[in-house]
Amino acid sequence: MNTVNIPRLDLNTYVNGSAGERKQFSDAIGNAFNETGFVTITNHGLSKALIDNLYTQVKALFALPDAVKAKYEIPELAGQRGYTGKGKETAKGFKTPDLKEFWQIGQTVTDGDPIKDQYPDNVTVTELPGFNAVTREVYHKLEAAGKVLLQAIAIYLGLDEHYFDPHVNNGNSILRTLHYFGIENPDALPADAVRAGAHEDINLITLLIGASADGLELLTRENTWFPVSAHGEDVVVNVGDMLQRLTNGKLKSTTHRVVNPPRELMKNSRYSVPFFLHPRSDMDLTSLDSCIDEQHPKQFSDMTAGEYLDERLREIGLKK
Repeated sequence: MNTVNIPRLDLNTYVNGSAGERKQFSDAIGNAFNETGFVTITNHGLSKALIDNLYTQVKALFALPDAVKAKYEIPELAGQRGYTGKGKETAKGFKTPDLKEFWQIGQTVTDGDPIKDQYPDNVTVTELPGFNAVTREVYHKLEAAGKVLLQAIAIYLGLDEHYFDPHVNNGNSILRTLHYFGIENPDALPADAVRAGAHEDINLITLLIGASADGLELLTRENTWFPVSAHGEDVVVNVGDMLQRLTNGKLKSTTHRVVNPPRELMKNSRYSVPFFLHPRSDMDLTSLDSCIDEQHPKQFSDMTAGEYLDERLREIGLKK
């Protein structure tokens, strides 16, 4: 059995710790992101009551009739706000769409930053005022935790601690609420139909609040699948492609998937809520000079975060 380094780290030791504890945290997250691309985080600022309320509201949203959900689907937004129905998103390289539906909440700019004009407004669910309120609160709390994690990563990379701050201030981050719907007749599915096909995330880092059921797996360096499970209220954090590009592969965007449960459990739904921390679209993702040398030649072309996001949304079928 391969041992996979997914350390469980206490964010409070970075925020309020001594210089030595902060360095220890930074080294631990950097080393894990170098090896597996995954860590789990405690003391991230979300209470159990908030998480429980979030999942109550998410379940209520997806329990709405399909006709009600459909009125919140706005094709020209390429899935970036509001509802995206079943069969719309396909993992890169796959032909069969994932077995899921989702809702996306984006940035709310409140400080007069002109970048507000780049972002569509969030879609409000008139039937569920509690959903709108709790998702906005969770968005802000995960964004704040993500900014701190990026400060620790900056230290590990030998950058100024606040290197990422201006890039993620009012960034293009997305909170996605996901429903992997139950299947009454698994035999009727295409042979390759899965809840989420193997993929890498597009963004800098992803913060995932637990999930209502198992199924998340990561691909190890030995090319085996390893189940990732979070303790109760832990947040699972992984590297996305933008951070991998910036670090020339030093921090690794890990391939992961959500597998189908045993046949007898296929009729049960699974819910999860990832937060995709994106920078502003003008962030330059050109690989850092400090991550390029003879042993690690430059792997990626130069592009901005906005250009990269656009390319990937087309590949996964959300943008035409």
